[in-house]
Amino acid sequence: MQKIIFFDTETTGNTEKDFLCQIAYKNGEEQFSGLYKPPIKIPPEASAVHHITNKMVADKPSFQESGDSQKIKELFETKDTIVVAHNAPFDLMIIKKENIIPNKFICTLRVARHLDKDGKIDRYNLQYLRYYLDIEIDATAHDALGDVLVLEQLFKRLKKKIIDEESLDENSAIKQMIEISSHPSILRTFNFGKHLGKKIEEVATVDRGYLEWLLAQKEASDQIDEDWIYTLRHYLGK
Repeated sequence: MQKIIFFDTETTGNTEKDFLCQIAYKNGEEQFSGLYKPPIKIPPEASAVHHITNKMVADKPSFQESGDSQKIKELFETKDTIVVAHNAPFDLMIIKKENIIPNKFICTLRVARHLDKDGKIDRYNLQYLRYYLDIEIDATAHDALGDVLVLEQLFKRLKKKIIDEESLDENSAIKQMIEISSHPSILRTFNFGKHLGKKIEEVATVDRGYLEWLLAQKEASDQIDEDWIYTLRHYLGK
């Protein structure tokens, strides 16, 4: 029987060089949240987002030294477990550094973007979707457990939309969510820069040089930008 586990991480930053300082998950009625001392200092920029400070983790063990590491590894790596995260490629990269590699995952960001075929939603970050979709829940933003509670409700909304629109049963809807999550998604509209609000397809015909420049920037960055790289290559025909 499939087991759905919702999880989120808080980290020292949003690049390939960053590390875990908090993980939270929800497994049925079980809720868990743990703080850990990362191998590098938490910079002020990260603390400004999740409000975890170096002082708060000074006396904490590292994740590997904690008693939580093996338990979470076994839970996440069980054959029938499907882990769910928002912008899952980043969270999966972070927990892979802790030797946790789930078998199956769903990325609610990619699923939300896939289902927004008309491009009506301006942004797809978790808290924006929370308020855009009127998800009413008592949860603290940018706290790992608070984000997990929002994530669970977002997952239910997305799953219901697939079931209703495609007349699928629940298992088939979940399989489709796994498939959508397994590859980068195509972005449709710029939400930053000089082409803010314009369709990327349109910009490809009038300012190809900008897309070439942006692709080079994304490929050189140490941030996780699979979807942008995939999108830019698609519209540039690469």
